[in-house]
Amino acid sequence: MFFFLQFSTSAISLGRVVSGLQLHPDRQHLIYPVGCTIILKKISNGIQDFLHGHTNNVSCISVSKSGKYIASGQVNSMGYKAPIVIWDYSKKAIYAELVLHMAKVEALDFSPNDKYLVSLGGVDDGSVVVWNIETKQAICGSLASPQNAGHCLTVKYSNTNDLIFASAGSETLRVWKMDPENRKLSPTECRTGKMRRTVKCVEVGENDQLLFCGTTSGDILKITLETGLLSACGPVKTKNNLVEQGVTSITVNGDEQHLFVGTQDAKMYRLNLETFQPELVSSSHNNAINDVAIPFGVSELFATCSKNDIRLWKKGKPIEILRITVPNLTCNALHIMLDGASFISAWSDGKIRVFGPESGRLMLIIPDAHRMGVTAIAGTRDCERIISGGEEGQVRCWELQNSVYRLLGIMAEHKTTITSINIKSDDKQCVTTSADGSCIIWDLVMFGSLQMVIDNTKFQVVCYHPEEYQIITSGSDRKVTYWDVFNGSRIRSVVASESGTINGMHITQDGNHFVTGGDDKLVKVWNYMEGQATHVGMPHGGSITSVRICSNNRIIVSTSADGAIFQWRFPHPPVC
Repeated sequence: MFFFLQFSTSAISLGRVVSGLQLHPDRQHLIYPVGCTIILKKISNGIQDFLHGHTNNVSCISVSKSGKYIASGQVNSMGYKAPIVIWDYSKKAIYAELVLHMAKVEALDFSPNDKYLVSLGGVDDGSVVVWNIETKQAICGSLASPQNAGHCLTVKYSNTNDLIFASAGSETLRVWKMDPENRKLSPTECRTGKMRRTVKCVEVGENDQLLFCGTTSGDILKITLETGLLSACGPVKTKNNLVEQGVTSITVNGDEQHLFVGTQDAKMYRLNLETFQPELVSSSHNNAINDVAIPFGVSELFATCSKNDIRLWKKGKPIEILRITVPNLTCNALHIMLDGASFISAWSDGKIRVFGPESGRLMLIIPDAHRMGVTAIAGTRDCERIISGGEEGQVRCWELQNSVYRLLGIMAEHKTTITSINIKSDDKQCVTTSADGSCIIWDLVMFGSLQMVIDNTKFQVVCYHPEEYQIITSGSDRKVTYWDVFNGSRIRSVVASESGTINGMHITQDGNHFVTGGDDKLVKVWNYMEGQATHVGMPHGGSITSVRICSNNRIIVSTSADGAIFQWRFPHPPVC
């Protein structure tokens, strides 16, 4: 049973997949990949459909000019062939599966009359192949790049001619003509003078006069298709007008006056075709998301953390309200204090940073909080103390008063990385888990251990039941285990995943249900007393890294290693 998906936002669609952002010919849907899933998102209201069928991460997508088909390619292990899937758009089902390229399908594009599909293999393949869509067979192929050039990265068909397409990559830009009767491809080199660029994506103007080429340097080349000559390059990079990272996706808007541009740092711009002036439309994480936090008593906002930054989001459409950036560092864990007055965050440089939630202003730094990096963090309900865990295995308690901190106690019985911290409601005890297979309940008054349980697993997360007579743990053994707080005895174990570690778990305020997510890419809601899954959701394309239920049981937020954020309607809302 699947519960209803509200929305998702993904970095992988804009940042890691070349030409991963596509506009459907109906001008009403954006199409992009998240892991091994294709998302069809309606622009007006954000409602989405999902295409499942790939066995590994999607590496490229293309939409036919009529909108009848979508094609997607994937990566595969070295030495194995990577399939291409052609989807029937109206049926949301697989039309054909084409297998020829080794290890990776680099790029795809349909001919203007839906007659052919051109595909490009990855570094281990290096070939360009043209397929007949009706017969589902390859017609002809060739090496994609000349010998004196680098690897080819993208292909793009003409808008009017089924026999002409372009290819581009590292110092290579070619226009190809196909002779289907003789099963032959003939390339012509384009000339850009002294300008040397790596082109990652190409868009052809509607009248077939121009090629727009997005480069790794962040500028866009305008090439005259007939002559193959460079006619312009932009945008001009000033402080207030800057596409900051390499361009990975270009698609022409329906008004023929603008381009949608996706960049390597997961930003989407609208670019004026005449002036090349960019306008930022949206942005998202372009690395694995490590944690998510939801303010107590609020279901309209949530925060996420990743490499370089913390972001605050508004429910519904993925609207970024606030971004807190700390360059070249990774935020491993995040917690919003109960009063909502501060974000406390755990960082890879061993520091704890406290930020204001409205301004993002840095309020406090605790330097050298942990010697090898802070890996877990939580705040007490009175908002006066922070409990932190480090990579070295120590748990530390800090007092906060008027932007001043003081170390109150160190607890050092874990042997390696602290993975999770949960504080009891009276602020006098907490429970922590470690990758060493131990789970310890601590006295936060005397700073000593009260109870320890050890299991044959790498614990990832622990939660107190709201009545606080039990805790539940999960980890690499794929189980959720219930433990008695007072004597440390095992009450029951439930197999919660058929494959892979359970990385995230959270329990509702009433204790009736909990949610899990992990390497199996499934979000599951469980009945606590029965130990049975009641609902399952599966749009994630990467390993789930964290899950949270808002305090009023309205929404669940899940995040994953591919940079995706999903928001779900909780299937067991409170009775009003």
